[in-house]
Amino acid sequence: MLGASATFAEGDDVIGSPQRVEERNFPYRDVVGAALALILVGVAFVVPRLGNETITPIVNRTAESVRDFADAAPLFGFRDVHFGWGTPVAVAVAAAVVMWGPGLAQTLAWRRLTVGVWLVSALWSMALALVDGWQRGFAGRLTSTDEYLHEVPRVTDIPATLRGFAGRILDLQADSWTTHVSGHPPGALLTFVWLDRIGLDGGAWASALCVAVGSSAGAAVIVAIRALGDEAMARRAAPFLVLAPAAIWVAVSADALFAGVVAWGIALLALSATRAVPVPALVAVAAGVLLGFGVYLSYGLTLMAIPAVAVLVIARTARPLVGALVGALAVAAVFTLYGFWWFDGYQLVQERYYQGIASDRPFAYWGWANFASLVCAVGLAVPAALPRAFAWSRVRALSPVPLLVLSALLAVVIADLSALSKAETERIWLPFAVWLLAAPALLPRGSHRFWLAVQAAGALAVNHLLFTNW
Repeated sequence: MLGASATFAEGDDVIGSPQRVEERNFPYRDVVGAALALILVGVAFVVPRLGNETITPIVNRTAESVRDFADAAPLFGFRDVHFGWGTPVAVAVAAAVVMWGPGLAQTLAWRRLTVGVWLVSALWSMALALVDGWQRGFAGRLTSTDEYLHEVPRVTDIPATLRGFAGRILDLQADSWTTHVSGHPPGALLTFVWLDRIGLDGGAWASALCVAVGSSAGAAVIVAIRALGDEAMARRAAPFLVLAPAAIWVAVSADALFAGVVAWGIALLALSATRAVPVPALVAVAAGVLLGFGVYLSYGLTLMAIPAVAVLVIARTARPLVGALVGALAVAAVFTLYGFWWFDGYQLVQERYYQGIASDRPFAYWGWANFASLVCAVGLAVPAALPRAFAWSRVRALSPVPLLVLSALLAVVIADLSALSKAETERIWLPFAVWLLAAPALLPRGSHRFWLAVQAAGALAVNHLLFTNW
């Protein structure tokens, strides 16, 4: 009986199983979903070049503003066909994952698979970054005047910085924070200050931190799925989490760091909820600390509450809630006691948002083009699989992958409707995108190599045809 149960858990390996029947009867849905997403991306790229003043990525158009902010719309970057010494490495990694990834994901011991997902994800990210070269693609990414590192030397007193942080959010002041610092709570800046204080200063170390933590998000996702009772789907998702086009923005943007932190917060919550660890209550507190710190890395990460609730629903328990709240509130208490009130920052950042380029980015374009940017980050395999995530039989059964995917999708819809995520969502939505990347696990196993090749081709095309700003 145990053997039969294990076989049934594989789903499409069971002759006559519901999933086998579904795959035989509705194969067109996968292609249709991918085709519709591809059309969306194509339209989002074409519309900015029509010269239409009604639906445009930027109003008050000048040659300079279009070049700086809309040259590669809906992505943030520039049209630039280029190759680099990372190109052959990226092609080799992609080919290896397409050929051997699905098989290894099924046979490797669990710990080796988890570590392998992390390491190969990092290698894939670095290979894509080095297509642009060491300085341009990696070491210099976080050193511009708009970035966090620009402000690090100015932070000589951390308590004083926290007390005065909100007062420097608005623009047009002598001591206004630079763009990225002003747009986030102080946890983001402090992370790079702490890195500097331990002697790991400069752009290369900051970028390495982002890649190391960001590329671990895929491992966190499969840990969460397995903890919630579906190791088979976790293994099927692993190659797609490795070979994600999102790796372009993992190396290098600070949002990759944010994604890794909150992904592990969700993973720890899942481990606590299912009591898959020796001291579940302590792990719940740790989950709360990571998720709470995430809220002080980016205001938008309050939306990670949606995947967190999904975890508790799937596990059919609220046991970890108290511990998680204790951990999150402890983080909030520290920042508050040192003088930063989160709600003040959130109110001021909305005003600062419209003091900058956001006021020239109309929602009439970005309200839908944001999703084209997201497709570029998650690849066509995700929209191909989305109809399967909506299957009522899976939702009713509280299957982990569909519910986690749908919770992430709900989060990005809310973020989009807020009108505070106009453009650059290929990086801003990374913390949600990593959960969407589990969706292709729902595709027929026999098609995985095809869809992995599609993912790789999309990532390589974007990275070689465009120079992305992140």
